[in-house]
Amino acid sequence: MTDHAAASPPMPESARPRPDIAMSHALDPLHLPLKGSHLIEASAGTGKTWTIAALYLRLVLGHGEAGTQASRPLQPGEILVMTFTRAATRELSDRIRARLAHAARCFRGEPEALASADGLLAELMSAHPEGETRAQAAWRLDLAAQGMDEAAVHTIDAWCQRMLREHAFDSQCLFEEELIADEQALLEDAVRDYWRQEVYPLPSGMAQVVLDAYAHPGALQQALKPLLGLDWRGHEALHTQLRSQPLHAWMQGPLQERSALMTRAKTELPALVPIAVDWVLKHRGKGQAFDARKIVLKSMEKRRETWLAWCARPDDHQAPFKAADGGFTVTMLSRDHLQRTVQADAEMPDIPADIAHFFELTEALQALPPLSLTLRQHALAGVAARMQWLKRRTGQFSFSDMIERLDRALHSEHGEVLRQRILAQYPAALIDEFQDTSPQQFRLFDALYRVQDNDPAQVLLLIGDPKQSIYGFRGADIHSYLQARLATEGRHHMLATNHRSSQALVQAVNLLFQQAEDRPGQGAFRFRQDGQNPVPFVPVDAKGRRERWGRREASASGGLLPLPAITLHVDAPLRKAAATQRQLAAAAAETLVNWLNDPDTGFLHDDGRWQRLQPSDVAVLVRSGHE
Repeated sequence: MTDHAAASPPMPESARPRPDIAMSHALDPLHLPLKGSHLIEASAGTGKTWTIAALYLRLVLGHGEAGTQASRPLQPGEILVMTFTRAATRELSDRIRARLAHAARCFRGEPEALASADGLLAELMSAHPEGETRAQAAWRLDLAAQGMDEAAVHTIDAWCQRMLREHAFDSQCLFEEELIADEQALLEDAVRDYWRQEVYPLPSGMAQVVLDAYAHPGALQQALKPLLGLDWRGHEALHTQLRSQPLHAWMQGPLQERSALMTRAKTELPALVPIAVDWVLKHRGKGQAFDARKIVLKSMEKRRETWLAWCARPDDHQAPFKAADGGFTVTMLSRDHLQRTVQADAEMPDIPADIAHFFELTEALQALPPLSLTLRQHALAGVAARMQWLKRRTGQFSFSDMIERLDRALHSEHGEVLRQRILAQYPAALIDEFQDTSPQQFRLFDALYRVQDNDPAQVLLLIGDPKQSIYGFRGADIHSYLQARLATEGRHHMLATNHRSSQALVQAVNLLFQQAEDRPGQGAFRFRQDGQNPVPFVPVDAKGRRERWGRREASASGGLLPLPAITLHVDAPLRKAAATQRQLAAAAAETLVNWLNDPDTGFLHDDGRWQRLQPSDVAVLVRSGHE
């Protein structure tokens, strides 16, 4: 290694292996095998974009295992990079371009560039000896940087559109169709048509059931919108049945089943509920099975009244499993709840026949699928079919249609030919923000790169963080991420150091979530089951902001009194929600104004420099814009 390379600063800590991570290997971007499929988990602030640019750099240099695609230098047009938004593609493309250009200057030996070369770049330079080899690498990097305008950095939708256009004959798509970015108007038309054709003709009783679930077409539209991309493959028989039956025929069976159970329950429960309540109270208290702190006498009496009142209302077909007063629900009388209230030194008492009968009836009521689900199934099939008909009639197609068509083409008779053409075009793919992919999108990637096969002839890097999956309203599904995690078992990597936030904040977040992770049950993110946890909480190290927040003391020592993010003192009683919001908002504003007016409130840097708090330092998070 040359002297200037040896003097280069080390690569970020998040790129170095950490042996204490059991679920995933800490990512080493210099030695990650650029072959097959890998999952890279990157929490916020852990250097994800730096890592993507570093891996891209290696692909351009051909810094991969001999005999694999990555062992030959790739052009930007051969490296597919996909992310979720157009803004993200621009930022990612700019960062990669800057990384390539800086690396080219380093490989040419420019002193100014060498002074800021990191450890990974120094290692790559050492793999290219000075002379012709390094000069060729510099030329290759410079060419790649200049060619980034033609690079394959796309949103998933834009890439699908490009593939359908370039492979129109293979995918059997029309050249002349019009792409529509927003299907809202089509969806409104399709829902109104469905409502007119299916809901209007219903008899009054059944129509009321529909209106109880969805009061108007707009409510049904909101319920259907996130479901329209669901795949019916594997459920063709159900789809055919839904499309062949009118709504009244589809709902007839569930309505009859519900009516029969409701009639039976309202007949038998008036006698069983008092017996069940008395039995629970009999076994409650010191020396008994049930913990009196978890079974409150007044609450039990109220639940008795709730059940009996429901039984007396013949037209009420919604069992009272949710209390209108927002308090304890009638599930306090359920078998599962009572089991959880059994004291540590006791056992569940023997269950008499009438109590068992009570449990059987209430559990059957609770297991009834809501009628809104029955309606939603039928409406989903009908509205989706209507939307496709409307688009065919007008020669239009949407982004979701593009994904579906490309996926369908890959699974067709000639799909393997199309697949091989696309793989030849893009032997390497990096999918950023992978946690935000929909089931339909993941199925497409899997059809192309066959994630579980881990084929060394191509490179697929899935990069994301399940904790940041926020686009459920646009079809993102955390279970797609979990499916990919299972398919890449043994090839999980993570970035283990936060370079953005202060040490105090990282430590606080680690402590909060670690406590939730260590508790018995489902874990911090509620995915642990039967000892397996596909979304564990793994603490990260902190190498980010070093300044400390607090109030400067006036003493000669010049110490710093740490301050919490915000502390509110409210003297007035907090009762109603609206008044409470106003009082807390006023208290928060007063606290912030006091801090901003105080020259001794701010940040102390490691070098002793004092930075007074500025308005731009403050972020106030609320639930809604109105707040």
